[in-house]
Amino acid sequence: MKVLVVGSGGREHALCWKLKQSPLLAKLWCAPGNAGIAAVADCVAIGAEKVDELVAFAKANAVDLVVIGPEAPLVLGLADTCRAEGIKVFGPSAAAAELEGSKGFMKDMASKAGVPTAWYGRFTDMEAAKSFIRAKGAPIVVKTDGLAAGKGVVVAMSLDEALAAVDMMMGDKVFGTAGDELVIEEFLDGEECSFFALCDGATALPLVAAQDHKRVGDGDTGPNTGGMGAYSPAPVVTPEIQAEIMRTSILPLVKAMADAGKPYTGVLFAGIMVTASGPKLLEYNVRFGDPECQVLMARLKSDLLPVLLAGAEGKLDGIHLDWHDDPALVVVMAAKGYPGAYDKNTVIGGLDAAGAVEGVTVFHAGTALKDGKVVATGGRVLGVTATAKTVSEARERAYQAVDKLDWPQGFCRRDIAWRALERGK
Repeated sequence: MKVLVVGSGGREHALCWKLKQSPLLAKLWCAPGNAGIAAVADCVAIGAEKVDELVAFAKANAVDLVVIGPEAPLVLGLADTCRAEGIKVFGPSAAAAELEGSKGFMKDMASKAGVPTAWYGRFTDMEAAKSFIRAKGAPIVVKTDGLAAGKGVVVAMSLDEALAAVDMMMGDKVFGTAGDELVIEEFLDGEECSFFALCDGATALPLVAAQDHKRVGDGDTGPNTGGMGAYSPAPVVTPEIQAEIMRTSILPLVKAMADAGKPYTGVLFAGIMVTASGPKLLEYNVRFGDPECQVLMARLKSDLLPVLLAGAEGKLDGIHLDWHDDPALVVVMAAKGYPGAYDKNTVIGGLDAAGAVEGVTVFHAGTALKDGKVVATGGRVLGVTATAKTVSEARERAYQAVDKLDWPQGFCRRDIAWRALERGK
């Protein structure tokens, strides 16, 4: 089979790395890819949001399956255009991708489907938003309705912080048109996890859960990021909690989307808060998490390719996945200054030494090849991923590999998986 993966992040490197292991694979392309992906796939210089060019490439090269990594091309309708041209594709339609494209739409769908979630309000007017905040009090959560690369969320612990978030998102337009509408919702207390299911419009196949680390600094301090590290399994997701998440947050949503004429095909990512009264939905995303995808692929024992194909063909019913029991952990290396301004084109050394640590794979995110050297081009740059018999051993291996990297302009959190270690896992 010939496969085209769309995207250029650590998530796409992990997907390409796993697909490369499939005996069914004849040819693998990635558009646009990065320096690490180039080692396992042929990188094609087409941006992930160039829908027409990507479809033309897939047709010209008789691609059997297109796998879409990031949310932006999904919201732009890349999956729809592929389907219209008779190309098999793993990823939701633009109508279904609104679950991530609009937080207001997502909350409305969840509430229609009876999914347990935080109370919320939708606002296009700053004063109305502020009145709602004053009436509800803090802590409270302020979110942009549109896509903001995982950064359009402020968990405000005080009224002043919440009101300032409204000014920043809607007044100053820090996230552009994403802040034209805001969703303001209840602060849920508990332990967060990332839960994933593969969907084919009717069937939902649970994957394993992971736990992400959103804040930039150790001890969960500083601003939110796209994610600074993750590990799987997430001890908070017991078999009972997993069954409850499927029953209350995944299956009702898949049915509601089908009933609304927007059948959901692709990976459904539910951000869940496990509260004292059970799991509650924080948000849905319409793609694999990044960096969670890296630990999921490291733990997946089954061949990924036939599973994604079954998802694309509506044939997930009866599919079973095997997983390695060993935990996996990823530490994200980011450019100093991230999630604010950071230097680009700094050279990264020591990649071979880091990758040689037992149980370690270094996935690339914001990297490129320049004059034969790997340079950093983005905020989140590498995902140093390790597997081992225990979380603590996986963490030790990951940080051992991090310390072999020669990249003074990079940094990472040093406390990934602190919750799991506190539990003595």
